[in-house]
Amino acid sequence: MTIRNVLVVCIGNICRSPMAEGLVAAALPGVQISSAGLQAMAGQRADPIACELMDARGISLEKHRARQLNLDMCQRADLILVMDREQRRTVQERYLFAAGKVFRLCEFGDQDVPDPYRAGRSAFERSLALIEGGAQQWVKRISRVSS
Repeated sequence: MTIRNVLVVCIGNICRSPMAEGLVAAALPGVQISSAGLQAMAGQRADPIACELMDARGISLEKHRARQLNLDMCQRADLILVMDREQRRTVQERYLFAAGKVFRLCEFGDQDVPDPYRAGRSAFERSLALIEGGAQQWVKRISRVSS
């Protein structure tokens, strides 16, 4: 199975999923990577702290605008990566057909990525460290199955 379209999901689509989207997209230029939120702050820019941390990694979130998760996005995605068990359950309940393609970003480390929203820079740094580890694992797997 070739993975051509990856959707990254969190709650507001302004902190965790944009950072994960940026990291995975940078590592997999031939794959369509996008993000959305279960309760998206639609139209909002990425959180300033997320932007700052990603800029330090050479990845710009300047063009990011939060989007609400919808049926079409889930249908087009070959893989849907969420931040925690609750989000996985929610996506699978809303979109029953997606059950086999929804996984946590940190599935292989059996970890959830905590939401850093309004919790300060150190919370963002902790979440981003988990996101980077999870993204690296998925990039390896996607590269293997898509090559």
